Amino acid sequence: MTRYAMITGASSGLGLALAEALARRGRNLILVARHRETLEPVAIELTQRFGVEVLLRACDLSQPLRLSGFVLELEEGERRIDLLVNCAGQRTYGPFLAHEWADEQDLLEVNVLALSRLCHAIGNLMAVQGGGQILNVAGLASVAPGPWLAAYAASKAYVMSFTLALREELGRTGIKVSVLCPGPVRSSRRRIPRLDGKARCISPEELALYTVRALDKNRAVIMPGRRNRWLAFAPRLLPGWLVRKLAGVIHRRYCPAGME
Repeated sequence: MTRYAMITGASSGLGLALAEALARRGRNLILVARHRETLEPVAIELTQRFGVEVLLRACDLSQPLRLSGFVLELEEGERRIDLLVNCAGQRTYGPFLAHEWADEQDLLEVNVLALSRLCHAIGNLMAVQGGGQILNVAGLASVAPGPWLAAYAASKAYVMSFTLALREELGRTGIKVSVLCPGPVRSSRRRIPRLDGKARCISPEELALYTVRALDKNRAVIMPGRRNRWLAFAPRLLPGWLVRKLAGVIHRRYCPAGME
């Protein structure tokens, strides 16, 4: 049976870079994003360059009914998924009460509920198959409350806790579970000029290569860079009120309004 790696949020950024890194290794892919037209050129290029099979699935993960249909297709299909990468995510920036609730709900649907649903469905398929690997993407936002990124940071804290709990539960089933926690990632779509001048932001391509190598080693928490590891550890050393204050200052200074 042909094996596939399934990547959500695969049309741009880190999801796209991970798709290329895995295709370079000869992995067949199932790429998931909201719009099929953005996935088609990616699939054609990866197939031509690396000779792998690339399947496309257009699915808006913020829509529960569409997600349910997609999950049913996966459960009833015969394709074996031995790597699930939950890379899709949404972000809102600014005061929580100033946002439309629909935007906050979409964020929670994608970052929390869709991720959990896919872990449950594909995790069960992996258990029947005798093993597999799951990678969920959290981030440094997961380590502390995030004023002005309140729902986003909370959703990533869920991803961190949920992933590490799954790793413990599934350790004896042959399913390996890891969480990716990058710092700022450089891309043309998500540029932070004030931060770029002070610290080197890793590119999606560099991060993807680092990630696939860490998956080979079955690391629980994948966090590139000493600076990021220090930033992740620092909240444990400081009083909670100070962590919240500092996080608020950083988010207001370095996260431009409208950045996703």
